[in-house]
Amino acid sequence: MRILVAIVLAFISTAALADSTGEQMRGDRAPDATDVISGLYAFSRFQQGLLESTDLKGNAEVKNLAALRAEEAAKRDKALKAIQNAIGTEPRVSKTATTAASLAKPDDLDGPAYVRSFYAAQIPEYESTITLLERYLRTPDNPALAAFAREHLPVLRAQLKDAERTMADK
Repeated sequence: MRILVAIVLAFISTAALADSTGEQMRGDRAPDATDVISGLYAFSRFQQGLLESTDLKGNAEVKNLAALRAEEAAKRDKALKAIQNAIGTEPRVSKTATTAASLAKPDDLDGPAYVRSFYAAQIPEYESTITLLERYLRTPDNPALAAFAREHLPVLRAQLKDAERTMADK
């Protein structure tokens, strides 16, 4: 009986995870404009979360970079909002909001270890966002959003390379 209950619970939990975000990540379908807009807003929330987490830590290098990335995210969001309004779509709010939670707590690490964790936290977020844009550009459903993605993809790739290089140097 316990095995049967465990199997049923496993099926339920698997079904609960099969939302649109999960489908997109598994590659079951190509992302549409709403998926891309939602993903980019989630990435912006992550970058804003990095800035908020660095406010607690005294490292000037990390604070300056986080402030720069948050400013870039705000500009990107402003341009994205115009496209979103033109399309007439609303972004999906993910069930697992992307935050800077993967960044170590300020009291946990200090100095170079904190700087490494700051850069390490960014890498998977950049990779995920870049992959989303690349997949969207294979079959775009909106010319304005496709142009936006083409414009921002090289910038995101360069920022990812910078984060990887800086993390390796620290």
